[in-house]
Amino acid sequence: MKKHRLAVLSLALLHLLDWNPARGQQKTAPTDGAPYLVVLGIAQDGGTPQAGTKEHPGWTDPEFRRLVTSLALVDPESNQRWIFDATPDFREQLHQLDEIAPAEGKPGLDGILLTHAHMGHYPGLMHLGHESMGAAGVPVYAMPRMRDYLSENGPWSQLVRYENIVLKPLEDGVSLKLNKRLSVTPLLVPHRQEYSEVVGFRIEGPNRSALFIPDIDSWEEWDEMGTRIEDVIATVDVAYLDGTFFAKGEIEGRDMSGFPHPFITHSMNRLDGLAPEEKAKVRFIHLNHTNPALWSDSEAYKSVIEKGFHLAVEGERIGL
Repeated sequence: MKKHRLAVLSLALLHLLDWNPARGQQKTAPTDGAPYLVVLGIAQDGGTPQAGTKEHPGWTDPEFRRLVTSLALVDPESNQRWIFDATPDFREQLHQLDEIAPAEGKPGLDGILLTHAHMGHYPGLMHLGHESMGAAGVPVYAMPRMRDYLSENGPWSQLVRYENIVLKPLEDGVSLKLNKRLSVTPLLVPHRQEYSEVVGFRIEGPNRSALFIPDIDSWEEWDEMGTRIEDVIATVDVAYLDGTFFAKGEIEGRDMSGFPHPFITHSMNRLDGLAPEEKAKVRFIHLNHTNPALWSDSEAYKSVIEKGFHLAVEGERIGL
C-alpha cells in the first residue's frame, strides 16, 4: 500500500496549495459571487473501501477513503443549496456542505435531484426521516418511475407520507428552473432500470454549464437513442462522466465484457479525436474501489492526464 500512501501525500500537498490536479480548479469557493458546484464524492455506489474488502488502508486512515459520488450546487447570492443524489454517505456529505456553505435549518437544502434507484444514489434520503433529522418538506426531484418507486415502497413511502420529503417532477429533456440564475435538465441515459429510469443532468449557471452522468451502460447505446456524448460535451464547460472501471481485467477472475459501464480506456479512445480543449472538460467520476485511477501515482491515473482528460477530486469547486 506504499503507492497509495504516496498518492494521498501528493494530493494532500496540492490541497495545501489550494489547488487540485483536475485542470487546476480551485478548492475554495469562487469569489465573484457566482453559483458553483462542489464535488462531495467520487466513488462508485459502495464507496472506497467497499464492504468486505479485508485489507485496505482506508480502514485505518481516512485519507484513503472516498465517498460515494455526489455533487452539490450552491448559489451564494440567494443562499440556496441543492444536492445531486442522496448517497449512503449523505450524513458526512451534508456536514461537508454545511462547512463550505452554511444554511439555515435542517437539512438546509432547496432540493435533492435524483438520477436513479441504484443503491449509491438515493438511500441517503433515510436521514431525512423521523428516526434521524425529521426534516420537513424537502423537495426531491425525480423522474416518473422514480417518484412511483419512492411513493409505493417502504421505507421511502413513509418519508412521503410524513411529508419529510415532497416529490417534484422531472421530465426528460425539459429544463427545470431552480432560481433566476440556475437551471437543470435531466437527460435519459441507457442503464439498468430495475426500479426507475436513469438520467444524467445538464446544469446551467449564468456563466458556465456542466454535465453530470455518473452511470451509463455505453456511449454507443446512447448513440442509438439519438444523443452523442461528443455533441453534448461541446455544449458544456465541464463534463463529469462515468468512470466506474478503468479497463478490462481490473477485477481478477471475472469476465468484465458485459459490465454495464464504459471503461475509462474505451471512453478515452472514443473521445481521442476531440480538440484538446474539449478533452480537458472531461472529469471521470463514480470510480469503483478496484479502479487504479483512484490513486494519483498509478499508471492508470497518469495515462488519463497524459491523454488530456481529468479525474474528479473530492472537494473541487467549479464556478458556474
